Amino acid sequence: MNVDLHCHTNASDGQLAPSAVIQLAAERGVDLLSITDHDTLNAYRQIGAHDPRVTLIPGIEFSSQWRKIGIHILGLNIDPAHPTMVAAASRQTAIREKRAAVIDHKLAALGFVDSLRGARKFAGGGQLGRPHFAEHLVSIGAVKDRQQAFKRYLGAGKAGDIKACWTDMCTVIDWIKGSGGTATLAHPQKYRLTRSKMVALIQDFKAAGGEALEVISGYQTPQLTRDLARLSVQQELLASCGSDFHQLDVPWGALGRVCTLPSHCVPIWTQWSFAE
Repeated sequence: MNVDLHCHTNASDGQLAPSAVIQLAAERGVDLLSITDHDTLNAYRQIGAHDPRVTLIPGIEFSSQWRKIGIHILGLNIDPAHPTMVAAASRQTAIREKRAAVIDHKLAALGFVDSLRGARKFAGGGQLGRPHFAEHLVSIGAVKDRQQAFKRYLGAGKAGDIKACWTDMCTVIDWIKGSGGTATLAHPQKYRLTRSKMVALIQDFKAAGGEALEVISGYQTPQLTRDLARLSVQQELLASCGSDFHQLDVPWGALGRVCTLPSHCVPIWTQWSFAE
């Protein structure tokens, strides 16, 4: 099967509307698709009838923290209407609003006034995040592109990198499992951890009730895929895969262009009854 269990729409920081993402997935032959917007379920409120060639797996990508390090946890095959999940998404949105106000204050101290107002324009009513602040900084000529905005002001260790506000990993896993979903550690290689810390993260994630590891996230080297597959097997975690699609014309995150999981992994979707 062609499986993509990690992508984003304009309900958070993606380029396309939910319906357009599903249509693109159908055109690219995706069988299983999960829209996993950051800390919001709003995409699922916009989706009506869609191309029957695509089986849609309800999902969400929660921002969280482990040992004061920001991490992302996917909730896959959740019930978007479950009270636990609705309350969790609402809480995360409130945290994002508070974080946005802090980022605005930090950027103002650097001479960039009204950044929050500008970021909201780029969010277009969707979930507010750092990419929207980046777009604002590009629009006012402070930086040449989004990448430079993160490198100078919004990325790890910079003024706009506010992590400590996020809900702890154990709580997020409980939210996902409480709503019938499968808690999946997203792109473990992207947190820039030492090898020992990455293994510790995966072990703590499993001990807290986490059930799956994202073995493939967008374009990556075969060596990395083999390594993460080996870790998933060693830790007895299910394996997931996704493009982490945000926008068109980004080769490393192309929707529906996800490599096949190594054969010795146990795919996450084999545990879902509808996929039998």
